[in-house]
This record gives sequence, C-alpha cells and structure tokens, in this order.
Amino acid sequence: MGKLMAKCLQTETSMGVWTRLRRKFVSDTRGQELVEFAFTIWILLGLLILVFWCGRAYSVYQAVERAAREGARVYLASTCATCGNATSDPTGAINRVLLAASLDPAQATPVITPNQILVPANLPNYSQVSGVTVQVNYPLQLNLPLISWITSTASTVPFVTITSTVSMRQEY
Repeated sequence: MGKLMAKCLQTETSMGVWTRLRRKFVSDTRGQELVEFAFTIWILLGLLILVFWCGRAYSVYQAVERAAREGARVYLASTCATCGNATSDPTGAINRVLLAASLDPAQATPVITPNQILVPANLPNYSQVSGVTVQVNYPLQLNLPLISWITSTASTVPFVTITSTVSMRQEY
C-alpha cells in the first residue's frame, strides 16, 4: 500500500506543477512585445523603403527638369554676337546636367522641337516670335528588394519614366 500511495501523491504533485506552469504562461506577457514587433517591423521597413524611393524619384525629377531647362537655354542662346541667331545643339548641355546629378545620359531621350509662333501684336504686321520646346524623358528603375529576391529576371523590375517639358521663347 505504501507504494501505491506514493505513486498517487507523485501524480497529484506533478499535475499541480503543470497547472501552475500553465497558469503562469497564460498570464505572463514578457514575450508579447517581441511578437508584436516581429509583425510590425515589415510594415515599418516597407514605409522606409517607400520614403527612400519617393525621395530618389523627386531628386531625379529635379535633375531632369534642370536638364530640360538648360537644354532650352543653350538652344536659344546665340553662338556669338556677329553670327546672328545660330542655334547650337542642346544635347551636350543636357548630358552635362545629367552627369552632374549622377545620372546616366545614355538613358535620357531628349526631344527638341523648335517652334514659330505668330503673335497678333499688330494686325497688319504680325510679329514672329521664335522659341523651342525641350522634352527630356528618363527611365527610373525601382530596385525594390522583395521583387528582386522573389524573381530572378531583371525584366520584372518596374520602371517609371520621368518626363519634363520646358518651353522658352527667344528674347531679342
């Protein structure tokens, strides 16, 4: 009988220990913050990457805008005072501005459109105003880490084409 009683007491004691441990783990919140952090860190990292790429896109837009403006200015500037209104090629100026902004000028596609506008300042004698429209397109590749990890091909990486159009008229 002594052995049977000892076995019964041992079972009751071990069951009490498991019950106390279970109650302790259910009411304990020491790891709760770590689990919540593990769920929310991905959202925070996504927002950080979004802010970074929006800032990069804005920086590229500013450089493309400056390149188009500089290209129009160079196109309309006379080469020399005695040469008259000889126009120069603005592609070099556009490429220099893009290089200064650490962008690849080979990816930019400038479109230069000279235009002649008739202005009815004097009805019998129309005065003619010359100008130029310069449009610069630049593809911005968004290197998102999750897309490049999931897919192994570079064709799935998204591109955003940043376009800037500047029109200037010739001042005499």
